[in-house]
Amino acid sequence: SHILVNHEYEAQDLLKKLSNGESFEKLAQDFSECPSGKDGGSLGEFGKGMMVPSFEKAAYALMPGEVSGIVRTQFGFHLIKRVK
Repeated sequence: SHILVNHEYEAQDLLKKLSNGESFEKLAQDFSECPSGKDGGSLGEFGKGMMVPSFEKAAYALMPGEVSGIVRTQFGFHLIKRVK
């Protein structure tokens, strides 16, 4: 799952909200620029080579339930949560 925003300061604000216990899925619904936001940020399952390299590297480095720091891609700024 992920939350996509256009500006780094937005991602920083969302990290603060997450550290204060707010729901990743609710934040995705409220703030994500990606259509997946309506589904709580869920991207479904994906394999290696299916995402842009920086996103994939960050996603595969996470343990289940863990949320990444800010990841920049050509699409914007992401917070990634590994579900499985």
